[in-house]
Amino acid sequence: MKITFPDGTVREFIDGMTGMDIAKSISEGLARNALGIIVNGIHYDLSRKINEDSVIKILTFDDDEGKEIFWHSSSHLMAEAVESLWPGAKFGVGPAIENGFYYDMEIPGDYKLTAEDLPKIEKKMNELVKQESDYARIEISWNEAVDHFTKVGDRYKLELLDGLKGDEITFYKQGEFIDLCRGTHIPNTKHIKAIKLLSIAGAYWRGDASRGMMTRIYGISFPKKKSLDEYLLMREEAEKRDHRKLGRELELFIITPVVGVGLPIWLPKGTTVRRILEDFLRGELKKRGYKEVITPHIGNLNMYKTSGHYPYYKDSQFDPIKVEEEEYMLKPMNCPHHHQVYASKPHSYRDLPLRLAEFGTVYRYEQSGELTGLTRVRGFTQDDAHIYCTPEQLKDEVKNCIELTQLVFSTFNMDVTTRLSFRDDKKDKYVGGDELWETSQRIVKEVADEVGLNYFIGIGEASFYGPKIDFIVKDAIGRKWQLGTVQIDYVMPDRFELEYTGDDNSKHRPVIIHRAPFGSMERFMSILIEHYAGNFPFWLAPVQVSVLPIGENQYEFAKTILSRLESEGYRAQIDVRSEKVNRKIAESEQQKIPFALIVGGKEVEANALAVRQHGKGDLGQMPVDAVFDMFKNLELTKI
Repeated sequence: MKITFPDGTVREFIDGMTGMDIAKSISEGLARNALGIIVNGIHYDLSRKINEDSVIKILTFDDDEGKEIFWHSSSHLMAEAVESLWPGAKFGVGPAIENGFYYDMEIPGDYKLTAEDLPKIEKKMNELVKQESDYARIEISWNEAVDHFTKVGDRYKLELLDGLKGDEITFYKQGEFIDLCRGTHIPNTKHIKAIKLLSIAGAYWRGDASRGMMTRIYGISFPKKKSLDEYLLMREEAEKRDHRKLGRELELFIITPVVGVGLPIWLPKGTTVRRILEDFLRGELKKRGYKEVITPHIGNLNMYKTSGHYPYYKDSQFDPIKVEEEEYMLKPMNCPHHHQVYASKPHSYRDLPLRLAEFGTVYRYEQSGELTGLTRVRGFTQDDAHIYCTPEQLKDEVKNCIELTQLVFSTFNMDVTTRLSFRDDKKDKYVGGDELWETSQRIVKEVADEVGLNYFIGIGEASFYGPKIDFIVKDAIGRKWQLGTVQIDYVMPDRFELEYTGDDNSKHRPVIIHRAPFGSMERFMSILIEHYAGNFPFWLAPVQVSVLPIGENQYEFAKTILSRLESEGYRAQIDVRSEKVNRKIAESEQQKIPFALIVGGKEVEANALAVRQHGKGDLGQMPVDAVFDMFKNLELTKI
């Protein structure tokens, strides 16, 4: 059989060789580190035989797919440890997640697992690792699987099996533990060299609040202890930077059940930062010829049926609202509304490109267990824009969108990589003809090459209507977030019958570009807070300067400084309490205000200010005009 490797190399192997055999033929080092294999797009265990010409990729922990296999295998190891400590334990699902794994479980009797049990489970996992058990894949009939879980009394697995009638059923076994699982798994437990169980929580079975509550244990594992140590240090730093914690401390936003979970309220300081971000982007949009619009927060259900957002994303949208024999929805997307703006009058090719922009609030239904601060919410604002252009204008418009997005991220000194998100030809969730998809994906790649993007291709990551260029930001502690996006769309112009008159006096369909540099303002803010650890640069800080008079004799001079700051557009506050100046300075530091201007008798006499910079300390006494010159420079350079 012919085996094609990721670099395009083709080698011949004997039919029936396994992924491990192929890994060993390449090098012993690869065989030691190999965790799984992808064969013609399907994940295989390394022990499975390959019997036909195939395109393969051997996975290690360096690959995202390899990490997923490693962490899912670790969840099985954790379940084995729990079952050995509490015989009769029942198990729900145990997937790999972005960082690590979890398993939902039910302990027999009245015993309730707590955080105090985690070290005991962790110790047992390490004991089981030393047994060096193989992960064995077992093909089994549906009836045999039902018989097994009926005997052990695991109603959770029986319910899962109920939805798998007619599917291939597989068990996986390592040591004495057997589990219902599709796989894939690592070859042997010996690969798991470092384990840390991180937390314990309650979780409704299958995310349904009407179902029973299970215990969920989160953990992470690595093939090297050094990697675990590095991860725990990063996690400790992440906890210090947690935007939920800093959001409370810096009075940026609140989320209260009185209003509703997943519905953030922006406090004055948070609103200030958000408005600065919006004004920054509005200024760039004005330079680039965008026209701003405002659209409603609800829309007729039929509009979303036309666009395809309903029913394609039905499960992530709020239920329709019936009003006078018509059905409406909370707006899940801005684009159908913008298409109505375009359709409101005839267009000629001379009118194009038409660039419509909106900071539009949209609503998505997220299960309560998935909500996280500002990162995952139910109501959020997108810095949305839709560009309607001719096919001939498309490449230049996409390039302009890329340039704007890169400007945004470079302004905040964010490290960015790019994913070209293409469709998966094997899946049927995509709409539009093959020819249009091939054209749009070709244009995306050509533009990415022409502007010199550092990109990788993500198969299956496209929107249902077209390919995307997704910008993935690495924050200050190395975590990755998908933020800005640029999307090409040939589908919606047909669905909404959008037209323009060409130079041939005939009707043509425009092409639409969907683009959002920030993405979601809420998510961007959450990442920005953590990126800076709340230490916003001077131009972005909600309060830029605190004026701190030492005593009553300096109040009048301090107030003149405050008045000048405000008249020149700086965001400043004054502290005229009778507290000692050291306490005032400490509180200014706690609020992460970039500069504190201390006013004592010497400063009044010299028409100067004692300047302290947050995080750097005392800068000494400076003439008043020199301080204002420094602030002006910081504003202009966005430092």
